[in-house]
Formats: sequence, structure tokens, C-alpha cells
Amino acid sequence: MCGIAGIISFNTMPDQSVLHNMSEAITHRGPDDSGIKCFSNVALAHRRLAIIDLCNGQQPLCNEDGTVWIIFNGEIYNHLELREKLEKRHHQFKTNCDTEVIVHLYEEYGTECINQLDGMFALAIYDEKSARLLLSRDRLGQKPLFYFITDKTIAFASELSALKQHPEMPRILNNQALHDYFSLQYIPAPHTVYHNVFKLPPAHSMIINTADGNRQLEQYWQPDFSRKTKLSFYDAEERLRELLTRAVKKRLMSDVPYGAFLSGGLDSTIITALMGQLCDHPVKTFTIGFEEQLYDERSYAMQASRAISKSARHPLDHHIKTVNPDDFDLLKKLVQHYGEPYSDASMLPTFMLSEFTRQQITVVLSGDGADEMFAGYERYLVMKYAAWLDCIPTGMRKTACKILKTMLPAKIEERSRSGRAQRLLSVIADNPEDRYFNIINRFPEKLKQRLYGDWFKDSNFYATGQVINSIRDCTTASNKIEQLLETDIHSYLPGDILTKVDIASMACSLELRSPFMDHELVEFAASLPFNYKQFGSSRKHILKSAFSKMIPDELRNRGKKGFGVPIAAWFRGPWQERLRSHLLDGQAVKTGFFNRQSTEELINSHCTAKADYSYPLWSMLIFELFLEQEKS
Repeated sequence: MCGIAGIISFNTMPDQSVLHNMSEAITHRGPDDSGIKCFSNVALAHRRLAIIDLCNGQQPLCNEDGTVWIIFNGEIYNHLELREKLEKRHHQFKTNCDTEVIVHLYEEYGTECINQLDGMFALAIYDEKSARLLLSRDRLGQKPLFYFITDKTIAFASELSALKQHPEMPRILNNQALHDYFSLQYIPAPHTVYHNVFKLPPAHSMIINTADGNRQLEQYWQPDFSRKTKLSFYDAEERLRELLTRAVKKRLMSDVPYGAFLSGGLDSTIITALMGQLCDHPVKTFTIGFEEQLYDERSYAMQASRAISKSARHPLDHHIKTVNPDDFDLLKKLVQHYGEPYSDASMLPTFMLSEFTRQQITVVLSGDGADEMFAGYERYLVMKYAAWLDCIPTGMRKTACKILKTMLPAKIEERSRSGRAQRLLSVIADNPEDRYFNIINRFPEKLKQRLYGDWFKDSNFYATGQVINSIRDCTTASNKIEQLLETDIHSYLPGDILTKVDIASMACSLELRSPFMDHELVEFAASLPFNYKQFGSSRKHILKSAFSKMIPDELRNRGKKGFGVPIAAWFRGPWQERLRSHLLDGQAVKTGFFNRQSTEELINSHCTAKADYSYPLWSMLIFELFLEQEKS
């Protein structure tokens, strides 16, 4: 796992000192080694976290005659098979690392070589003979890649923090991206918080002519949900076990110590159980716990550990640490790492878990991706139930929900039963076309308009819901609920989940691998009939069934808790003073992003427990901290 950066200059040679600064900004992604290679108008930089072939594999790395160069971030799990094939075609290798395989694969197949890679990656290949640079990102977006383009320069890097070292990087804020951020907690690709600075979308390649800057953006992969398997449920279970076992086995490839995150949830339990069967040594597992009972999963993780140890080749080596995520300085540090506003609060415990894990190992496996692949989120079930009630006339349905909401206690905590019930009634009352976006929307449009200050007054926003709807309109599934999980695979998964785990883990120099995002497994999951995934009220139905012998009943059937933190309580308690000082006297109010009076009313309403505004306040606080760092 590594960090990459590069510059193409059209008038002069790239400034090597700028590239050096870009590389230094992402040292945490690759603390073991660094390298820079400069050509006439192209320069490449690399930071290395050594995982395979520890003594070799320094980058930038080239082919036999030095005409093709690569910088690479990620892991290629089929590199040994590809290497064997290339050696038969007389390619000469000087290392045992997976990176060199890509160089020779490019020599054979050109830009089409990307289709043969099985892994997670962001890479740049410079072909000096043809004056061509290939940028590419893995199918699901596990590894990030940012870039900007001006008349003089094209620059790219693994993180925005590196691009910001380049003096030509545009720093004008993108108001539409901010508008979307407040609703979604992340800025959807290809946009960033800055105008004319972009994310390369997952499963895309960009081919750049380094002589004139002409470029071509191509999508090279998309899962197809329209073609369904004819396998019986029993045979599909068998195939699922085979594919996931293979996906885990591939991800055990490492020359450094590895282990697993274990939360006690279904997904991490399955991954850890498979590791226990495959590994000839005790698997190290890591769990963090909180004093807040509503968010603590230590007891479930211990149950999972005991159950897995009974059938594993060796008992698990389980490690637990109780943490207090109430650390404001840590929040500031993470805001800097993410480089743009990002407000999924689980970034805090994810970082703490990564930091704890990195004390013993360098590579960790996780259960990320299973919810999107196998319909695990509660919102998919809610959408199904709400659709059943659409037979009730809209006016009558809205009135009934409004009356029922008045009978419930005030929603002072989103995760409480009352909070969940109120949210469910709001969903049922919604118009069907708006329903899904309103479920995932953390910052209602009316509330935005109430809070927005003069900065936004001339902004001609399109509704953020259009971003999600435009993705849903391109889905391949015929089942309406399955269209939603396909939408999430192209939006929420790369924009939120994978962004969170990549930045939080790499900030600790920890490589994270996710077997559920094996592209063969994803394609198989897409081919399954939807009732294999969501059957009655059972979510991830085939996953639970296929691995039932590995999972204790109390874990298999318990509700999903998630990896959250009690921000609603923090804002009413230990963080209230910080919240008020940053939001009421900070850059966002002074610059006119937010109206001070409306912001104060929102804070007061939350802090007096009249309502739970923790999500919008959290997004506003993250944005404020981002602005403060921009000014410094």
C-alpha cells in the first residue's frame, strides 16, 4: 500500500521541489521508502508501505528498456498468475513485487491491461515512447486518485493534501459540491470541494497525451444486475462459499503480519472465521469498545471470537481496547487528512481501531462492502415496507403519519426507538419518488435554506437528490429495491464507506483489504435474484444461510448496530462550548456561509433536547474546521 503523485507540465520542466513536497505530504501512506523520477515534462513520485518483496520493489519502476514507468498504490492479488503468463512471453523480471507485473502487462496489452488486474489500485503508467500517461482506479473505488488540470499543468495524487502542495491547484470552493456534502456527508465523484479539482471515478481510466494535454476518460467495468443466475438457492450458497473463501485466501498474500477487524457483526465474523480456517497460525483480531452502551460491541465481538476459535485451526489471538472517541484534537487531525469536508462520524472510531491495530500488524482484513452487495441496510427493507403502503391515498397517508408522530416522544436521539420510529413515519409519508433520498439525506433542503448566509445567495443549486436519481436512472437492476443497492455501490460505497476506511487506515500506515469487494464476488452477487438477498424481513439472507455454521444464532439474527459515536450527547455535553464557539464565531459565519442567528437557534434547539440536529450540526462543524485549516 502506498501513495502516488505526479505532474505533467506543458511549458517547462516540472518543479522537482514541488513534487517532493507533494510526496512528503503523504508520507503516512508510505513511510518505508520514497522515490522520484523526472522526464522532460513529466515527473512521478511514490511513497512505499512495503507489503510484498520487502527488499525490492522501489518505485517509480520501469520495464527492461526504461521506456515504461509506473507508480502504483494497492495490491494485485492475481500477480503470480499474470507473472507466469508474461514470463512465457519472455518478459524479464527483476523483482517479485506485484507492481512490476503491471508494467509488463501494459507492454503486452496497452491500456487494456487494466481489465486483467484483480485487486485494489490507483496507478499511473507513463509510456515515454508514445508520450502517453495512463491513470486508472480499481473497479469499486477502494484506492483514491485526485487530479486537477490547468492550461499549464496536470497534477494528480492519492490525497488532496498532496495536490495542495502544488501552487497551481485551484482553491475556489465549489458551492454545489458543498450543497451536496451537507446532505450526503461526502462529496460525490467526480467532484471535490474545489472547482476544477476532481476525483477519478471508480472503474475508470484516463489516458492523457503528455505532449498536448488531450485526454480521454473511459469506464472499463460495471456490475450487471440485469442478468440473473439460474442456480438454485442451495447451489448459490455453495458458490458463494467458494467465492468468498477464495477472496479471503487471495487477501492473505503478504510478507508482513496481518489480522482482521472483528466487531461481532455478521460480515467481520464471516471474514474472520474463514481466516481461522485458512491460516496455519493464530489470527490476530482487533476490537475497540466504548463506554456508551448504545454504541459498544465488545460483548458481540467476544462471542464471535469464542465461536470462531472452536472451529479455527488455532484459537484467535483477540485484542480489545476501550477508547474514548471524545477527542476534539483528533477530529481536527482527521479533517486535515480527508482534505475536504467529510462528516461520517464513524471516521473517529475507524481511525482509533486502525491505530490500535497498527501497533501489531501492517495488513488487516475487514467486512466492508457486504451490505451493499447483499442488501444489508435497514433502509432497503424500509423502502419495501413503505411501498406496500403506497396503496393508501397520499393525503390520508401523510395525515396518519403526522398524527402518529405527535404520539411519540420528541426525537432527541436518532438511534433511540422514538427517533427510529419518527424517521420511519417520515419515510412512509414521503412521495415515492423522493423517499430514498430523504432516507439518506442528513440535512433537509428547507433547513439548508434557513441556515445559508449571503455566500450562497446567488448560487443556482440543483437539488442534491438529482445526483442520486441520476445514478439510479443508470442502474441495470429491474427490481426497484435492488436498484437502490446498485445506486449505493456507485455512490455511497466509494464516496462514504471506502473513503472513510482508506483515509483512516492509511493515516496509521495500515493496509486494509476487503474480501467482499472482490470483483468476481460482486459480479456473482449482482447475478443473484433479489429474494436471495432480501427474503421477507431477512437481510443478507443468502450470506446468513451460506455461513450459518460459522456464526452463533445470537449474532446471525441480531440487528445491525453500525460503528457510530454519540455526537448528539456530545453536543449537549462536553462539546457544547466548542460547538458554539466554532460555529457562532468561526469562519463559516464570518464569511457568510451560514446565518449566525439561524445557526444559534439550531444549536439551542438541539442542546435543549427539543430535537436532534446532530447530523447537520456535525456537518457544519466539520466544514468550519475545514475552513479554519484552509485559512491557516
